[in-house]
Amino acid sequence: MKKRLTGCLLAGLLAMTSSAQISNTLSPYSQFGLGTLSSQAQGFNRGMDGLAIGLRGPQQLNITNPASYSAVDSLTMIFDVGVSGQLTNFKEGSRKVNAKTADFDYAIAMFRVLPKLGASFGIVPYSNVGYSFYESQWIGKAVSGYYASTSDNYYSNSFTGSGGFSQALLGLGWEFVKGLSVGANISYFWGKYEKTVSNVFSDTYINTLTRTYSADVNTWKLDLGAQYSFNVSKKDRLTIGAIASIGHKLGADAKMSIVNTNATTSVSSTTTDSVANGLSMPYVFGGGISLLHNDRLTIGADYTLMKWGSLEYPMLDESSKRYKAMRGIYKDRHKVTVGLDWVPNPQSQRRFLSHVHYRLGASYATPYYNINGQKGPKEMSVSAGFGIPIINTWNNRTILNISAQWVNVSAKNLVTENTFRINIGLTFNERWFAKWKVD
Repeated sequence: MKKRLTGCLLAGLLAMTSSAQISNTLSPYSQFGLGTLSSQAQGFNRGMDGLAIGLRGPQQLNITNPASYSAVDSLTMIFDVGVSGQLTNFKEGSRKVNAKTADFDYAIAMFRVLPKLGASFGIVPYSNVGYSFYESQWIGKAVSGYYASTSDNYYSNSFTGSGGFSQALLGLGWEFVKGLSVGANISYFWGKYEKTVSNVFSDTYINTLTRTYSADVNTWKLDLGAQYSFNVSKKDRLTIGAIASIGHKLGADAKMSIVNTNATTSVSSTTTDSVANGLSMPYVFGGGISLLHNDRLTIGADYTLMKWGSLEYPMLDESSKRYKAMRGIYKDRHKVTVGLDWVPNPQSQRRFLSHVHYRLGASYATPYYNINGQKGPKEMSVSAGFGIPIINTWNNRTILNISAQWVNVSAKNLVTENTFRINIGLTFNERWFAKWKVD
């Protein structure tokens, strides 16, 4: 069984590695910044809409706060894999379009190294880029500066993009004083994107312009965490958590190429420009709190601040026609999350439903970029889910986590997205370190 489970995890890691650049989004908003940011939640907290900073437990694999690794049970080896599928409705004015996507989300593991010292490793997504849309407009019977025509003409701009970023992490969490834990995740951070804008005119005398923006990233990422957990009564335990991520340059050149194709001769000319070390990752700070009552009910809240606003982003400056790093594109992102987990009676020996976890959560996040001088889309979401124990003759600690999430992404006078997402995660919880005795 251990070999089979290890094989499942390795297969998941390989699948994540091979598909790391395949986006699971079709959002036009993913063209901005580093793309659409992933939640990085696991199966146990997706039903709580990603609540994590103040959560810890012997059977919870919580990579958001690596200090939580110190709570892992001494006999436990946890594997967690997850997949998701979503249906999104895009609305702009009176126009509506539906789209479906699915993806293998993450594969991670956790185990105890020494007493009060836990470790984790795995692969999780950071952001996704994926979109394809166009706009067109009639330009009348004449194109100023080119020639006069007796027939109507139009132009069409098409926008396509693909890619994304992922991280392969290795983490440790240590409870060095009773109740007080610290932890860190060090990650190999990699990915790439390609974003293309093509200007096509119906008039065969006007050249076609295609601009392509691209970057290829291979760097590191460091996430830190701390938790303090203590009893406030015989039945209540409070955990206070904090996280921080180190912001830095990604060491990748942001590139732009412009291909000008002569409409008459089909001869093309290409010009290129780049911004050296033009992409950055923000500092991140967060705090969270959770209360565990009678080993049955957990309630909590998180707040996270991503310091994007102080960073530059490579853009084409329309006034100078140069591709350069510019300020005012990014803005600080604030996110608030609340959630709860309730299990009726975990000590029950007979009733199956007494061991099922029932979860609810909600969150609100501000945008991390501006669009044409106005705020980008805000994000609101709610979720609900179940943690269903898989009980058989040799194990009753493996959990099937199923959750549903509704996400609304909207900005004034721009596209509105409503997404219904189903998440499925399987948490294998194995007793690997028990010593067997034979009488």
